[in-house]
Amino acid sequence: MSIAHGFRTVGVLGAGQMGLGIAYVASLRAKVPVLVVDRSQAQIQKSLSLMDKLLAKDVSKGKITEQDAQAARARITIVPENEGINGLKDVDLVVEAASENVGLKTSLFETLSATLRPDAILATNTSSISITKMAAAAIPKGETAASEKGKASAGRVVGLHFFNPVPVMKLVELIPGLQTSEETLERARAFAIACGKG
Repeated sequence: MSIAHGFRTVGVLGAGQMGLGIAYVASLRAKVPVLVVDRSQAQIQKSLSLMDKLLAKDVSKGKITEQDAQAARARITIVPENEGINGLKDVDLVVEAASENVGLKTSLFETLSATLRPDAILATNTSSISITKMAAAAIPKGETAASEKGKASAGRVVGLHFFNPVPVMKLVELIPGLQTSEETLERARAFAIACGKG
């Protein structure tokens, strides 16, 4: 499938309010399949229920058709609990939307870096944690920030801060770390634009 923004599959890590919103705009606006991971099955069910309500509301207001809503919902897949982050191993981009906790996020980026393809973009929705610090966590064990593999892995980390509520707010903040490559920035920008953000 040829898509203008170049992403065939997107992962969202965290099914809270922000994760749900990001999955919603990625599926509805960018029209890309979205894999969602969250440890809490209750949170996932709550988010899917809210997504169904948001889609129904957009249909009732004439913003989208029923077919658009069904197609958007069909593009959302919940990764089975036993797979967790491993279920994201083939995505082109993952947007982490977990709690604002430095230790948690750096641990997640270490795991994402080791699990996802080397060309996958690792984005975070953080608004307060250093992207440079998170990029450093993405450097593979045994590599350094100066090694080719270390530079490449850290270079694929970017801040992609969606504003709340994601389905309504048009703004997204693109935040590079010191290591973020120009290609990563451009690809992340293309994704944000495809999601209807400017």
